[in-house]
Amino acid sequence: MTERLKSAPVAYQNEPFLDSPDGRILRILAEYQEPLARFRREQIQDTVVFFGSARFHGRQDAEKNLATVGKNHGSVPLAQLEKDLKLAQAAVDMARYYEDARKLAHMLTEWSIQIPARRRRFVVTTGGGPGIMEAANLGAHEAGGKTIGLNIQLPFEQYPNEYITPSLNFQFHYFFMRKFWFAYLAKGLVIFPGGFGTMDELFEILTLAQTDKLAKKILVIIYGSEYWNKIINFQAFVDAGAVSPEDLDQFKIVDSPDEAFEFLRDGLTKYHLGGAPKKEKEREITPEIAKTRP
Repeated sequence: MTERLKSAPVAYQNEPFLDSPDGRILRILAEYQEPLARFRREQIQDTVVFFGSARFHGRQDAEKNLATVGKNHGSVPLAQLEKDLKLAQAAVDMARYYEDARKLAHMLTEWSIQIPARRRRFVVTTGGGPGIMEAANLGAHEAGGKTIGLNIQLPFEQYPNEYITPSLNFQFHYFFMRKFWFAYLAKGLVIFPGGFGTMDELFEILTLAQTDKLAKKILVIIYGSEYWNKIINFQAFVDAGAVSPEDLDQFKIVDSPDEAFEFLRDGLTKYHLGGAPKKEKEREITPEIAKTRP
């Protein structure tokens, strides 16, 4: 007598299948639907996204590290010490951007939580890691608002910072789904000094706006002219005929939290709060990245 077969797992509980190439479409859909369900549950209507380097620290930590490096003058080769001191001093210089991101996120959140609405407006959102991301989450947290972290699995560990609202702490596997969620609800984008990832995120949004693929106005701030003017010559794009002069109107370069906040407040009010009370009752989270055809 043959042994009776055990019941096979249903497909959605079959972990080898879900982790296989054949299950990829389900994993992608999960990284769309699960965040969508949470955003609806937490009543998040829209966001303002902060981008910037994960490597910058607050002033106190940067100055402490500089002092520690200085004490190593007798234990490392002179050339290495000079290199370490240069990097540590650069960290102190860049710490102002951490402090400015923290202040701007605080100001924006203080303002946004006073907006009368059933759903939460202009929630500060970051990539969920350290550096500028931590600073923005910290500022929003200190202001008493909810704040979102969209983290990603990386070859090197990147842990979510402690200032993200726990129910809005996300972890993604696919970069493109994470980037989708950065843009999906965004009404504002603040680009602090950063590296390759920051530039990638900036130019993706500018490209979507330039090619008329956004069904909404996203305010774009580039923060820190001293840094960005050394990194990108925007006027050179125009001079070479690579972009139109009006394409440079898609963003504003600012150098203080107050200037950034005024631009955001005025723009968000103009483009996204006009007529909001009348439409609020029927508002649901819906895709706004690609324009729908008439």
